Amino acid sequence: MAQLLLLHLVAAVVAPLLVSLLGRKAFLVLALVPATAFGWLVSVSSEVRAGQGPTQHISWVPGLGVDLDFRVTTLSWVLGLLVTGVGALVLMYCAWYFKAGDATMWRFTAVFTAFAGAMLGLVLTDNLLVLYVFWELTTVFSYLLIGHNPASSTNRRAAMQALLVTTFGGLAMLIGIIAIGVHHTYSISELLSSPPPLDGVTVAAIILLLVGALSKSALIPFHFWLPGAMAAPTPVSAYLHAAAMVKAGVYLVALLAPAFAGAPAWHALTVGLGIATMLLGGWRALRQHDLKLLLAYGTVSQLGFMVAISGIGTRAAALSALALIIGHALFKSTLFLTVGIIDKSTGTRDLRRLSGLGRRLLPVSIPAGLAALSMAGVAPLTGFVAKESVLGAVLGGIEDAAPLPRAWGWIALAGILLGSVLTVAYTARFMWGAFATKPGVPTTRFTVPHPGFVAAPLLLGVTSLFLGLLAPIESTWLMPYADEFTVGDAPEPLALWHGLTVPLALSVVSILAGGLLFLAREDVARAQARVPDFVDGERIFGHVLRGVDRGAVETTAVTQRGSLPLYIMAILVVFVALPGGAAVLGGSVGAVRPWDTPAQAVVAGIVVAAALLVLFTRRRLTSFMLVGVTGYGTATIFILAGAPDLGITQMLVETVALVVFVLVLRRLPTKFTRHPQSPVRSWRPVLGLAVGLGVAAMALVTTSARTQLPASARFPTEAYDFGHGRNIVNVALVDIRAWDTMGEVSVLVAAATGIASLIFVQTRNARLSRATAKNLPPTEPTRGTWLHGGRTLRPERRSVIFEVVTRLFFHVMLAASLYLLFAGHNQPGGGFAGGLVAGLALAIRYLAGGRYELDEAAPFDAGLLVGLGLLVVVASALAPLAFGGTILQTTALDFELPIWGEVHLVTSLFFDAGVYLIVVGMMLDIVRSLGTGIDRHIAEATSDPGAAAAIDASPAGEAPAPDAAPAGEPDADGAAPSGEPARTADSGASRPRSREASP
Repeated sequence: MAQLLLLHLVAAVVAPLLVSLLGRKAFLVLALVPATAFGWLVSVSSEVRAGQGPTQHISWVPGLGVDLDFRVTTLSWVLGLLVTGVGALVLMYCAWYFKAGDATMWRFTAVFTAFAGAMLGLVLTDNLLVLYVFWELTTVFSYLLIGHNPASSTNRRAAMQALLVTTFGGLAMLIGIIAIGVHHTYSISELLSSPPPLDGVTVAAIILLLVGALSKSALIPFHFWLPGAMAAPTPVSAYLHAAAMVKAGVYLVALLAPAFAGAPAWHALTVGLGIATMLLGGWRALRQHDLKLLLAYGTVSQLGFMVAISGIGTRAAALSALALIIGHALFKSTLFLTVGIIDKSTGTRDLRRLSGLGRRLLPVSIPAGLAALSMAGVAPLTGFVAKESVLGAVLGGIEDAAPLPRAWGWIALAGILLGSVLTVAYTARFMWGAFATKPGVPTTRFTVPHPGFVAAPLLLGVTSLFLGLLAPIESTWLMPYADEFTVGDAPEPLALWHGLTVPLALSVVSILAGGLLFLAREDVARAQARVPDFVDGERIFGHVLRGVDRGAVETTAVTQRGSLPLYIMAILVVFVALPGGAAVLGGSVGAVRPWDTPAQAVVAGIVVAAALLVLFTRRRLTSFMLVGVTGYGTATIFILAGAPDLGITQMLVETVALVVFVLVLRRLPTKFTRHPQSPVRSWRPVLGLAVGLGVAAMALVTTSARTQLPASARFPTEAYDFGHGRNIVNVALVDIRAWDTMGEVSVLVAAATGIASLIFVQTRNARLSRATAKNLPPTEPTRGTWLHGGRTLRPERRSVIFEVVTRLFFHVMLAASLYLLFAGHNQPGGGFAGGLVAGLALAIRYLAGGRYELDEAAPFDAGLLVGLGLLVVVASALAPLAFGGTILQTTALDFELPIWGEVHLVTSLFFDAGVYLIVVGMMLDIVRSLGTGIDRHIAEATSDPGAAAAIDASPAGEAPAPDAAPAGEPDADGAAPSGEPARTADSGASRPRSREASP
């Protein structure tokens, strides 16, 4: 089963490539993916019927109880067949729905295929946490599908509305899942086989789970998002809102019903809200003129119907609910696909403008007629069988007064009967509006659809007929699900004919009453116009959203005053008051050893002295250097303590920080601005001392409070036995704590993207072009071109010595970075340290030759490098699954090369290589954004003094001529990198005035 999900993932990844190669035919190729899953589900039908459905277990995060467990039950088998079967047909339908050359096909194919895989995983998983993961994946993918056309405000609004509503329900469901998992189990099969007692925690968890189900299936009060989602392309509506996404909520109710149908508030939330939604959706469908909106409100009505029946909790209701789910998927997807054909063939979905299509468009009207009859509950379609079974189940519950009290049973029956009447009425309205010949309406012209375009709705419509005729056989396949329930007698098998029974009479009454309601449609329309919308869910949602936005703005205005020192002080005060205070007042300290060697005390004294000197210097560059001393001193302490990996990494990080500070310093005043003393500023040294004492107290208390052997005591053995390396730190990062490292590199990717997008978007790649090179002055005979980009610098700003040293050491540094990468598993180093060394090499190249030299050294997009690194990290984490291993499993490969000799290759090296690429890409983004981006701004300011006041608002442009004169003389502490204009503290034309306070 995991292989089927992986197949969908691979198909989603290659879908854009298929579109570029095959065009619309790519849909036919991609349809084979869900079709393959459908064929596999058909092949295991006998095992499922016998109650021995296949299972699969993949250990994922055992410590959290998160395993990739899959199993096929009768319920998941039915939903899986619908998800894969309808999905394959809809993808085939898309081959004729989209126009040739549609620029959005590449994205649509990828997202649609990924959604189909996520939905399949949702119904097959046997773990609640994994179910939640797939649940939210369907939410995200549906957001992308509904917002298929980002240029349309309607699509964007509908997609955001669906995302917010379903995510709210998903978060509520997550809380319920965690509550059940912590108190009982995350395994769905264990939860259903041994239901926990209905205590307060369990009941609250079940209610939260139902909130998620109701939001996903668009029940009151969440019903408004589904009609808005009709802004999506018709294939999306046919799949998501008929056979897939909205069925997720119904599936969750049906999944939990065998164990929790008797829980408090269960019937109120499922049966009560379900019937209310059935009536509201049916009532609103009667006044729609857009065929797609009519079906949307009809879907809302049918979803309420299915949730209500699924939530009753008897054997008969379970059987009829499953039959209803199948029938609805077939007839509703057929009708949605029919609307798509009508829209593409005629150019309109307005039933007031359509006339005379029925007889002239028989390949479309016949399957639509079959689906409509099934939706209305007319024999011999599958909808009739399901509806008669539902009525029989409700009547049986009334006779037994279980599980609903008899009075509530009669109310439920009346609601279902009235909802069925409305269903017949809006079904007739759909057929009349789409295909009837209307007096006074000109005959609609249409384009004859391609036979392949009609194939999908034709197959689905005919299937609705055959399932009705084969109802007894269908019943035997669905009965194992009904047997999971303990309430109620054994249900009667599904059949077209049970004799002259009360359910049959009620079905006839609903059909006749619905027909009369349709005939009186004008009177109904006038009556609806007189009924005000007392409660409008969409309007309430808008008010709530605006209220949240307003509250956020007001809260931000109070708490975010625009003062960075104030924010930091607030954080530090809370730290000192809570954890720091607890450590001082309630902690106990054991024996303290001041140092391991006197050298540590000397280095610590230097660090303290540098930190104190920062408080008294007025020059920014001096303060940055002193802060760097504290960092290098800390790294030295690490090395003296026997931690070379930490020391090397700390030194490299400190060097990168200094480079960043110097680059930013060019846009700041040379000196800190003096401010008059104030009470708040006077407390800063006191707060800093308190923070230092609090950190020291917490370190002493926590290390003294240890009572058990630390987990790291096992690292030396595990690093070699499982990670196949001798460098414990590196093995911990790429193997033992690899999940943490994946999270950290994701943060690095976000940081790199943020730097590039928030600072200077246009500077991710600015390689020296041939046209620019031709306009450069010739190289002087006495000064060789050691760096190609150095010719863009003014002669007085070039340093031949610096260029020569850079030319000599650049490749040495790159080689050293690769050595750290490859040796890091057994020696000090690793991908992070190696990436920092490579990044510093690029920074030196920029300092020596300017921004064009940087892009000559790295002639590629930094974002591409970061993305490639993340891809390598994820691929190396998932690769073991293809060989029967677990995620992030490390394997050692020992072999010999003819010249090299014995080679010990560990697969975690690929993970580390991905980290290396991400760090190099991040460094490249930093230097390009804070280096070349600021260079452009300075160049613009110096070439046009009148633009100095608008430096920060000006776009990044081209560099001035190489002989442009600098504005002002360089300051001792504010010298720019070679070749860039320098500023003094008084050169206001080249920098904005800073508001930063002195330390």
